Amino acid sequence: MAKINLLPWRAAVRKQREREFYIMLGGSLIAGLLAVLIWVYWMNSRIENQEERNAYLTQQSKDIDSKLEEIKKLEQTKAALLTRKQIIEQLQANRSQMVHLFDEMVKTIPDGARLNALKQGGDTLTLEGFAQSNANVASYMRNLDASPWLTKSDLQKTEAKQNEKRDRFAFGLTVKLTDPEAKAKAKAEAEAKANGGVVAPKEPAKPAGTGNPTPPPADATKPAAATPAPAGSKP
Repeated sequence: MAKINLLPWRAAVRKQREREFYIMLGGSLIAGLLAVLIWVYWMNSRIENQEERNAYLTQQSKDIDSKLEEIKKLEQTKAALLTRKQIIEQLQANRSQMVHLFDEMVKTIPDGARLNALKQGGDTLTLEGFAQSNANVASYMRNLDASPWLTKSDLQKTEAKQNEKRDRFAFGLTVKLTDPEAKAKAKAEAEAKANGGVVAPKEPAKPAGTGNPTPPPADATKPAAATPAPAGSKP
């Protein structure tokens, strides 16, 4: 007799497959949730790390800004000190310059001319005075140009006064203040530029005794004549 299975085995297999499907689906869901949770945790950790780095960079930027402010203040203080130093050096230099200036004022003014006003503006000196003739004014200007402390005299005005016999001409002129050392340096630079940037070397000083020997006097090789002894002395 043939064996016939009358039990609903197909339904049991179908239920077994459905159970396995739901188990696999649940496992996939759990694995997906775990993967999402891990990814979220990893991204949050990266975001926190980046935020910490940003906060560190922000703090460092603030520190650098504060240091830059301090550097600016130091530079301003340095500039103020340098300005004060230049002013002090200029005043120290002008002290000797004023002494030489008044000395040159006395030396350069010729007879027949006198000053009644003197005004300085920077390196320009304005002189006003009276002279007996225009020749005295011209002589005064030549003396100013020849002075090592004054240069570039420029006549501004000269007026004849009809009613004055002594001070017949009123004059006004300007002259530039200069420094002999600066003038000598500028002259040396101009000469060097004219020579193609090469400064002509100075001849070294010859040491003593190396020059041409001085010839002896004509009678140096002859023996000195015997000096006669005074009368009454013993030989």
